[in-house]
Amino acid sequence: MSLTIRIMDVHAREILDSRGNPTVEAEVTVIAGEGAFGGPCINGRNMEAAAGNHKETVGNCGCPAPVGAPYPLSGKLFTGRASVPSGASTGRFEAVELRDKESRYQGKGVQKAVRNVNTVLREALLGRNALCQEEIDKILVETDGTENKEKLGANATLSVSMAAARATAAALDMPLYRYLGGISAKKMPVPMMNILNGGKHADNTVDFQEFMIMPVSAKSFQEGLRICAEVYQKLKQLLVKDGLSTGVGDEGGFAPSLKNPKEVLDYIVKAALAAGYQPGSDIKIALDVAASELYQEDSGMYYFPGETKALHGSRGDLISSADTKESSVLRSTEEMIALYEELCKEYPIISIEDGLNEDDWDGWKKLTERLGDKVQLVGDDLFVTNTGRLSAGIRLRTANAILVKVNQIGTLSEAFAAIEMAHKNGYKAVISHRSGETEDTIIADIAVAVNAGQIKTGAPCRTDRVSKYNQLLRIEEELGGVSVYEDPFRD
Repeated sequence: MSLTIRIMDVHAREILDSRGNPTVEAEVTVIAGEGAFGGPCINGRNMEAAAGNHKETVGNCGCPAPVGAPYPLSGKLFTGRASVPSGASTGRFEAVELRDKESRYQGKGVQKAVRNVNTVLREALLGRNALCQEEIDKILVETDGTENKEKLGANATLSVSMAAARATAAALDMPLYRYLGGISAKKMPVPMMNILNGGKHADNTVDFQEFMIMPVSAKSFQEGLRICAEVYQKLKQLLVKDGLSTGVGDEGGFAPSLKNPKEVLDYIVKAALAAGYQPGSDIKIALDVAASELYQEDSGMYYFPGETKALHGSRGDLISSADTKESSVLRSTEEMIALYEELCKEYPIISIEDGLNEDDWDGWKKLTERLGDKVQLVGDDLFVTNTGRLSAGIRLRTANAILVKVNQIGTLSEAFAAIEMAHKNGYKAVISHRSGETEDTIIADIAVAVNAGQIKTGAPCRTDRVSKYNQLLRIEEELGGVSVYEDPFRD
């Protein structure tokens, strides 16, 4: 006999993310065991009637219960809740985040997406077997019916996909990482901790979006997190000493105005040394350039507004991409690659994310040829957690890692398919948050479930970031001696 966990209700609401913008939160309620249909009512509706014509097809996907799974008491209800993150620096090829585009919340309301969950997606899922995550996600994709989820919204589909997984894990009395990853889920991710923000994530003159540290010499996630937090605090002290701002950006990293990437990297190296750690052996540096945000279509160049302002003072505010190279800081693809080569020679940089524009496949190929055997080259806007774009990158030999943001694609199954494709082809996968986050900690569980080995989830500041780190501490404690923590770049 196999266990069936049937979906009894699906409900969504509009909540706020860490930037004060609306996002979607969904709850999926399931019932486990035999006799799922009959007596229980939710929101005043009898579930046998609510299931409608799904009653005959429930459970036909053939998903058995996990081996050794507990069998909860028949008729017991379990609810899973999940909320969807939102990005500021978004790739052009991401799945559509449905916004209301009305006056409330300056057009950023998500009532349409919420309504889609509470009507069409709810009706499509009532009575389905939540144990069949891929089948649930297939229904979500087919109900939307568009390539990029523009009809119902990826924020609608993802909220339900994640909540269904949480509800099922609860019904099985199983940790979420274990339900998603099975018995092999044991690798703790090395933090790729953002300690200084720039670009679209901060109101300063730093052009690169994120400067991160990775505690590669640590023996456990707990130790790695402590190392990062100590360097973060030392960085704050250095900034205060030099009269610079210690206000933070969207992801909790400090956001002082500095004149160029080298000045930022100098501060990070000083902070690591001040905290008692050796850059290069204890700590390595990762960059998220977010180059698509710097790219100018009209000139085909990368415009650096922060560096321009640093060179020209207040006049920098008036300089645009239409100005000549003599008056503003513009770099070609070749000059961008040369800049990264120079930075990698001078600083212990091990990872560069979105080093070039999301459409510059030829440039990415050159970048990979020149630096791919030395550093991790991560495609975020380039791949957008999409197996189609990732397969193109693999075929063209561009980049060597994928950044995984579940809201870029809209369901857990599609995100997991991208991770699987990456691993099968020798690409690394980095699990990531977004600049607009909530207290939801699912990416911590996902990172362990897929043995990703790396996670981006901001600074040790702001609860929307720290909650993920704290969840990883709990998971490592629960795994005990089985857990693995290792340098992802060690041969």
